[in-house]
Amino acid sequence: MTERLGGHRPPPELDLDAIIDDRNTRIIVCCGSGGVGKTTTAAALGLRAAERGRSAVVLTVDPARRLAQSMGLTELDNTPRPVAGVEGPGELHAMMLDMKRTFDEIIEAHADPERAQQILSNPFYQSLSSSFAGTQEYMAMEKLGQLRRTGEWDLIIVDTPPSRSALDFLDAPERLGRFLDGRFIRLLMAPAKAGGRSAFKLFNAGFGFVAGALNKLLGAQLIKDLQTFVSALDAVFGGFRARAEQTYRLLQAPGTAFVVVAAPERDAMREASYFVERLAEERMPLAGLVVNRVHRSPMSGLTAARSCAAAEDLEARGEHELTSAVLRLHADRMQLAAREHREQEHFSSAHPTVPVTQVPAMPTDVHDLEGLREVGALLAEPRSSAAA
Repeated sequence: MTERLGGHRPPPELDLDAIIDDRNTRIIVCCGSGGVGKTTTAAALGLRAAERGRSAVVLTVDPARRLAQSMGLTELDNTPRPVAGVEGPGELHAMMLDMKRTFDEIIEAHADPERAQQILSNPFYQSLSSSFAGTQEYMAMEKLGQLRRTGEWDLIIVDTPPSRSALDFLDAPERLGRFLDGRFIRLLMAPAKAGGRSAFKLFNAGFGFVAGALNKLLGAQLIKDLQTFVSALDAVFGGFRARAEQTYRLLQAPGTAFVVVAAPERDAMREASYFVERLAEERMPLAGLVVNRVHRSPMSGLTAARSCAAAEDLEARGEHELTSAVLRLHADRMQLAAREHREQEHFSSAHPTVPVTQVPAMPTDVHDLEGLREVGALLAEPRSSAAA
């Protein structure tokens, strides 16, 4: 909408075509709370970029089955696969993050074969690599770094993991680091750091009470497995932190663009607001906000109040029941559109310089390339055209 409502100046317009056409843009990160259409947005941007000449890869996380099939991801794995049906000079690859496989690849690449096998077969590693809080977000950053280092694609589009908070993606490396640096982990690592059998005697002498209590609580074999796991990982985790820091710096670089995705609902817009503020704190380059599933009406000149009044008049006279029902449906839609617009106004009042684009609600789910192509066109559509 281009008109001013409530006295507010419309926000700047987000020009996504300019971003994907800019060869200096190497990474686009789609972020936001869960269920707002991040994956569809990432896939649509990837297809549009490829059809405009970019060599693009979309790193997606747990796409809906129909969306996965639309991109040729019927066999989901950790390797980028070409997407057939791209109409244009570029090419598109897509992959789904396999969290545990990415973790395994890191261990295999940064530990000798004997130590790698010791880690991979350890029950604590198996639990950490598949269920530790933040592991999925951390591995998404790891995979992004891997894709960037290959140099095979000139544009990487990342669909950040669905999580309780959109901020988890940025917090994951620090959270994993805090776990590894924690007092309990350092206590378990102490014997290995001191070296040799005498170190374990020293450990048992110095921490006999703690070790005894843990053995009673958890069992001797469990403690032994945990000590083996921690000592085996000791040499590997330094590389984890270093690569996490490299990827973090990559996210701050000028060639990266963060696209915050939201639905026009209170919680999603509030989460988008938090994320915009966090990106500013971390000095990360924000491209703008995509508001998905916006409800519009082709009869915007007919207000909800007038529509309800007309319906009441028809009902009072006992005439045109169908027309009355249509008028009430229209009134409901206009009221919904008004609520959505208020939520967007709250965001833009707090962040008046953040560029915004809107994607109207679609009648069906996206389940093929044509649907993704339509979403891509809507993402890039100028606001004046959308309002027409």
